[in-house]
Amino acid sequence: MRLRSLSLLAACLMLAAAAGNARDSNQDLKKQVMDAERAFAATMKARDFEAFTRFVADEAIFFSPQGNLRGKQAIVKGWRPYYDKPQAPFSWEPEEVEVVESGTLAYSGGPIYDPSGRKIGRFNSIWRLEAPGQWKVVFDRGSDFVPPPPKK
Repeated sequence: MRLRSLSLLAACLMLAAAAGNARDSNQDLKKQVMDAERAFAATMKARDFEAFTRFVADEAIFFSPQGNLRGKQAIVKGWRPYYDKPQAPFSWEPEEVEVVESGTLAYSGGPIYDPSGRKIGRFNSIWRLEAPGQWKVVFDRGSDFVPPPPKK
């Protein structure tokens, strides 16, 4: 009886360990990051600054022509003016997402638009998995949009 109980306990522990090691597929992780990026962008449209701050990692760096913003406090201070007016000064949306094999870091990128919907730039962000299903931005960089040269 004791041997059977130990065998059952060992089997349960192996199943629990296997379940603990199971992780989301790469496609599932890409979807999580895509959803996180869309929710992050929605904070600008909704003018929800508090929600914006929840997507920024404590040690994040946002690149800026005026100087890089290092750390969540600096980013929050630097981005506050973008949320102060009733109309959003720009918007963005993800077009592509890639996740490293370990499932802990991800890239997202896509266009930036002015209030009229005209493409004015491109963003590139690196996300880190902070907890299961919880992604935060650790690096963010926008760049000016350069239209393709006219066809000859």
